Amino acid sequence: MRAFSQLLDDLVYTRSRNTKLQLIGDYLKSTPDPDRGIALAALTGTLDIPAVKPAVIRGLIEEKIDPVLYRMSRDYVGDSAETVSLLWPGRPGEPAEIDDGTLRLSAAVDRLRSVSKSDAPAVLADMLDHLDSAGRYALLKVATGALRVGISARLAKQALADAFGLDVEGVEEVWHGLRPPFTELFDWAEGRGAQPTVRDVPVFRPFMLAHALEETRVSLDDYAAEWKWDGIRIQLVHAGGETRLYSRTGDDISGSFPDIAEAFRLHGVLDGELLVRGSGQGAEAHGGGAASFNALQQRLGRKNVSSKMLGTYPAFVRLYDILFDGDEDLRAFDWTARRARLEQFAPVLDPDRFDVSQLIEADSFEALEELRGNARDAAIEGIMLKRRDSPYVGGRRVGLWYKWKRDPLTADCVLMYAQRGSGKRSSYYSDYTFGCWSGDPADGGELLPVGKAYFGFTDEELKWIDRWVRNNSTQRFGPVREVKKELVLEVAFDSIHRSTRHKSGLAMRFPRVSRIRTDKPAAEADHVATLLAMVT
Repeated sequence: MRAFSQLLDDLVYTRSRNTKLQLIGDYLKSTPDPDRGIALAALTGTLDIPAVKPAVIRGLIEEKIDPVLYRMSRDYVGDSAETVSLLWPGRPGEPAEIDDGTLRLSAAVDRLRSVSKSDAPAVLADMLDHLDSAGRYALLKVATGALRVGISARLAKQALADAFGLDVEGVEEVWHGLRPPFTELFDWAEGRGAQPTVRDVPVFRPFMLAHALEETRVSLDDYAAEWKWDGIRIQLVHAGGETRLYSRTGDDISGSFPDIAEAFRLHGVLDGELLVRGSGQGAEAHGGGAASFNALQQRLGRKNVSSKMLGTYPAFVRLYDILFDGDEDLRAFDWTARRARLEQFAPVLDPDRFDVSQLIEADSFEALEELRGNARDAAIEGIMLKRRDSPYVGGRRVGLWYKWKRDPLTADCVLMYAQRGSGKRSSYYSDYTFGCWSGDPADGGELLPVGKAYFGFTDEELKWIDRWVRNNSTQRFGPVREVKKELVLEVAFDSIHRSTRHKSGLAMRFPRVSRIRTDKPAAEADHVATLLAMVT
């Protein structure tokens, strides 16, 4: 446990990506099985301990200390595991850590996974009593599955690949067919066994990604253009009689979309955009029929999807590419050949659930630019440009695929509330709720919240806003401060939609702070009516 807690501590205080890769790689090479496999599962978010939930941990610490003191400390520290690990009193006279093997990382996880929900609090409390603060922090992070140490699943897999001289794409190819503690994976990594095989298992394959098109201009003789739809990119895999839907990060989201999984029963692997049926301005002209992302969001993350939800928000997939046709791997084929195979494959699928993304016909790049400028359908983000001779390769490769997003919308909003961030930002007010006027402020118009943003600004701008919040607070609500309604922020967002969940009746898509408008009086900020006119 001590080695893993040290790894977490080092990762928290390291910003360099290369240093993080080195830290994880060194740990995986020096730590024996099965501890390193459990650690890798924790770092990649594939470890599940169902008997331990945040409420259990909160209940334990509030039995040990004053609940008010815990909540105040949690608000200041910004992380529950760190707060509990520091406040936990332990047992008088007990050593800081018992090194008898019972508190090895793998042993602790096995013990917690084997206990009932009723016994879990007592078992967890006993473990916490026998650990120092660093060990408690590591145990709680693992138990809840919320590491929050600046590591993505992809980065952890990259660290494994770098440490043992493997191809990260090869790791991704077999990842979803393996389970912690990944014994077969480490046998392969250290040369004791062959690469694990996952035949007849619906595993994830790395997505091909695009670079942003900035000043580049390309020839439409070399590149095909299609609309960039505003859903979520998914991979559909059917093998061994089972279908899985994977997100771009490799998360299995089949449970949230059983209607799509049930409808895809052909052996193969497809790439597409998950959307919800609807309509937008000019939707049919763009091969549309898709609702805004706001509609899709009603189904994302749901473990149980009711029949009413399935009927109200019917999902479908707009297909972009084909990776496998049966057992035949098509990824080395060029885009033109894969597109032809996709058009042959798709007609046998349920047309209510699947269609093929429409190509855009344009005589020149300038004509394409005009089409992009005129397209503001609720479900269109922009245009994709794909080199016609490009194979399907994982990751971003220069010159193959480009994404050309439409220009963002902007509005001048007034800062209303600020909240402390988490992790590295726990000491800063970095989450901002902002509003626009319901009417003329001189005639009694009030500010209504229209969104919340926590990125888009530089580190220096964050420090400036943090100082402003501290000097202009009017009320405190735990980690949240209400501020004087004086600071105007220019907010950029991809689109805006009607929403019954907010008082303003609006919800922004990807809001971010693009500029601090110290030059603009709050009374001159935008009105809700202005934003309503932007709704698509």
